[in-house]
Amino acid sequence: MMHFQQNSSSSIMSCEDSKEIFILSGQSNMSGRGGVIKYSETDQKWYGVVPSECQPNPSILRFSAQLLWEEAHEPLHVDIDTQKVCGVGPGMPFAHKLIERVGGTVGLLPCAVGASAISEWARGTPLYKGMLKRAKAAVRRGKDESEIKALVWYQGESDTLTEHDADAYKERMEEFICNVREDLQLPLLPIIQVALASGVDEQYTEKVRESQLEINLPNVICVDAKGLKLKDDNMHLTTESQVHLGQMLADANLTHFLSFFSTKKETSL
Repeated sequence: MMHFQQNSSSSIMSCEDSKEIFILSGQSNMSGRGGVIKYSETDQKWYGVVPSECQPNPSILRFSAQLLWEEAHEPLHVDIDTQKVCGVGPGMPFAHKLIERVGGTVGLLPCAVGASAISEWARGTPLYKGMLKRAKAAVRRGKDESEIKALVWYQGESDTLTEHDADAYKERMEEFICNVREDLQLPLLPIIQVALASGVDEQYTEKVRESQLEINLPNVICVDAKGLKLKDDNMHLTTESQVHLGQMLADANLTHFLSFFSTKKETSL
């Protein structure tokens, strides 16, 4: 389940700011494990090293577990993915590159939960309902100009463990996309998904990767993370790779969707 806890040190930003909102969802590589050292299953620590590409910026906000906008800082998922230790993820470098290129205010909406399979994001599940609740609240707590610009999705490692889950991945992911768009009343919502870099020792990783790369729905693009450096666990991206991935995701958004949003407001939705 998605767990919430209070972060009293966070400074709450004005909900009057209009912002371009990006949902960050999936599992552990989206919530961020960069810089997390795992000594054992019960002994893990994030050492707090934050690259320049991930530093706080007044124009980058995050939506907290308490459904409040605040200045974003690493780890973005600290009060969302609470069953594991979170570190650096792709969200902050993604936002920094967008700010650098087009300015404005970026609102990051962290929703990812480590070790979650695609079946746990099916319509009606706690993770799905929690993500939709947060997405709708994030828009309500901004100006009328605030809107959800895209869902950025990195997930699939948990579906490489069995042939059944790997075979079912494409259909489940396509159903997830259609359900999210319908329930948010955003039928053209851009989806930026990541093709797996991790789980390379699992037998069905390539099958899941192929499914991700083969999805052919309108306004759905795939950024391939294969080749990015992994930590010693051979599953999670290093801090450097997380920064690189975030910038790749921003480039994909700017390439495929910037003109879409600059020319069209989905006022009918």
